[in-house]
Amino acid sequence: MVAYGFSSLLGLVRNRLLAQLFFVNHKSLLDAYFAAFVLPDTIFQLLILGALSAAFIPVFTEALKRDKEEAWYIANSAASSILLLFFFISAGLFIFANQASRILAPSFSPELTQITASLIRVMLAAQFFFALSSFMTGILQSHHLFILPALAPLFYNLGIIIGTVFLSPFVGIFGPAIGVVIGSFFHFLIQLPGVIKIGYRPKLSTDWKNPYVNKMLRLMPARAFTLAIGQLERIIAVAISSSLAAGTITLFNFARQLYILPIAILGATIGQASFPTLVRAKEEGKEKFTETIAATILQLLFFVLPAAALLLVLRIPAVRLAFGSKEFPWEATLLTGKAVAIFALSVPAQAINQLLTRSFYAAQNTKISLISAIISTLPVIFLAPYLSIGLNLGILGIVISIVISDFFNVIILTVVLNSLITPGLIKRMTIPAVKIVIASIITGISLWAPLRLLDKFVFDTTKTLALIGLSVSVIIIGLTVYFVLAKLLMIEQLSAVLSITQKVGNWRQVLSESEEVLEPTSAES
Repeated sequence: MVAYGFSSLLGLVRNRLLAQLFFVNHKSLLDAYFAAFVLPDTIFQLLILGALSAAFIPVFTEALKRDKEEAWYIANSAASSILLLFFFISAGLFIFANQASRILAPSFSPELTQITASLIRVMLAAQFFFALSSFMTGILQSHHLFILPALAPLFYNLGIIIGTVFLSPFVGIFGPAIGVVIGSFFHFLIQLPGVIKIGYRPKLSTDWKNPYVNKMLRLMPARAFTLAIGQLERIIAVAISSSLAAGTITLFNFARQLYILPIAILGATIGQASFPTLVRAKEEGKEKFTETIAATILQLLFFVLPAAALLLVLRIPAVRLAFGSKEFPWEATLLTGKAVAIFALSVPAQAINQLLTRSFYAAQNTKISLISAIISTLPVIFLAPYLSIGLNLGILGIVISIVISDFFNVIILTVVLNSLITPGLIKRMTIPAVKIVIASIITGISLWAPLRLLDKFVFDTTKTLALIGLSVSVIIIGLTVYFVLAKLLMIEQLSAVLSITQKVGNWRQVLSESEEVLEPTSAES
């Protein structure tokens, strides 16, 4: 959580600088910058993360237990094979970047399409370094070494900040794009000493007949297809946004970043930490598996529901702190705040989806998650164009369709899990979940008056420090109200707060006990 938190903080600093430098006079260029991320990042997600999460890590770990030298040979063959495929696909995108840009953002002007294509070509170099770095992440974490992979995203965001601050005055929007390449190189460089220290020596090898490599290549397609469904949401959002007012793609990305923040810090980390426990619980029987899933979902709800309430109440201060400046207009702040408010409703659903998907993986069932992902994408495909263009809701129409999609996914996964694998799951969770929802709603409502009074009589929120003071004060009040309500309603999950407090002082041991890969964040995180 600490690593994700600091990385996200630098990500907010990065985007605040982008808003300050480009939004008012060059918002269409900023749109091109964010649009250009999508295709290179999609290739990376499908090929590299698909290989790592579904194939390389389990296969490499299995080989490592048998023979270390053989494991190194397999690592080189696997990395070389995937990187070779990655190179050819990336080369195709480099050559046809103009055509790809026209498909991705069909309403961009020819000049903006050309700029988007050039930015794509620059960022492809970054994905190459990310690819190398991601295999290093897999190797390090297979050896239970977690600190360097956890620090790598921090240096990635630092690289973008360097490019934005020092290169933008000379090359404009290509400054942050070059910063992406610098950041990805940092992401690679910081992990290099770690893999060298444990004995890994990279060599070019493409032994596709090796049974381990062959197994890895066979495991990849299903995971890659699931990731492709997830990427489709971003592609549709860019395609629709390109037909709306200049700056829409940028505002969508800004709102999305704030929405993802509690999901990354709470949902993803708790989901990752729970996976080994879920696997062991499944081996112990259906009752234990059901009990473990219910307990983990309730614990997750205990954290993410108040986080969503705080994000909803503090949406405008959050947008102003994250992106606001004299160069970020008030109209843009309000629109982004509205998008964040709608996104906030989906924070619990998206966070729980992280856990439900892993529950199916623990039950060795990957088909349900894939089918659910396909079905839940339909609202984005059909509703987003109608709401944003047909009903003239603009960016809010896209956000509403994504929120509906998230709820579709969590409902499908929960009902199927309850029906086929863990009977009684919903019944077991209902009363505790209702208590947490009641506490979160009351907390959110109780914050409106303090927010208004502090804003009017205590803090001069035209200044950044005062805005920080207002936000911190409201958060402290909100958490106090929430914990008091949790105590009064006898919510059992409150005890986890004390447990986490104890673990903070023992972080080295906590890191050493982690058993699941901390997957690299996408370029927009």
